[in-house]
Amino acid sequence: MRKLLASAFALTLTVSAANSADLYQPQPEPYQDAPEVTVQEATGWYLRGDVGYSFKKSRGTEFYQGTGAPGVALAEFDRSDLRDAFTLGGGVGYQINSYLRTDVTLDYMFDSKFRGSTHGSCGAGPVCTSTDLAALHAYSLMANAYVDLGTYGYFTPYVGAGIGGTYVKWSNLRNTSCDDAGGGCDAEVSHGGEKSWRFTYALMAGASIDITCNVKADVGYRFRQVAGGDMFGLASGGGPGRDKGFYSHEARVGARYIFGGCDTPPAYEPPPQPIVYK
Repeated sequence: MRKLLASAFALTLTVSAANSADLYQPQPEPYQDAPEVTVQEATGWYLRGDVGYSFKKSRGTEFYQGTGAPGVALAEFDRSDLRDAFTLGGGVGYQINSYLRTDVTLDYMFDSKFRGSTHGSCGAGPVCTSTDLAALHAYSLMANAYVDLGTYGYFTPYVGAGIGGTYVKWSNLRNTSCDDAGGGCDAEVSHGGEKSWRFTYALMAGASIDITCNVKADVGYRFRQVAGGDMFGLASGGGPGRDKGFYSHEARVGARYIFGGCDTPPAYEPPPQPIVYK
């Protein structure tokens, strides 16, 4: 009887083990998220375009006055004001790495009106005040470098500097002198406007804003200083004259298009499942 019970117990254990083997299912591998796609900072060539508004300040104007020949006496304008004007520019550049880029830009400064005045004697009276009117427009060709200060979300602040030249073209200067006591005015005198290239430097600051992987908006500020040069010629005993240069504070908005700025992420492939042998 004892042998019979032992045999039955061993048979039960064998059947239970076999059933357990049949019911075993391998544990699934823990679920893995798809790899995060990271868009690398674009490098390479880019095109840029900008529009802006320039708040200008004249550094002064001086001229020679005399009796028909230049160089008799040098005098300063009592008043020398330049009006503000719009700017339009474009350029080509290269994004070297995540922190450094350079470009060459050409900017056009629309007509900026000049208004000046002097005082002294004239034909209309012993004490006269003149009204002097002109305008200038200019092209600036600049080589620039920028340092990007890191990306915060969609924004990348930057600082930069540029150096180059500005081609300044003055219109004719129209001069009218009137007696301060109301005794009348002399006839208007027109001085031929001059044109010349001037040394220019600029300092910039702003932020780039990611629009797409290869398009960035740009909002910035630029300080630009233009050296002095010839302004107008000799006429009726007055001139020639020169301006001492001007500087401008410019608010600008634009965009950059980066060639090849969109990196294609690799296709996601699920990890291989292990083979389970029963």
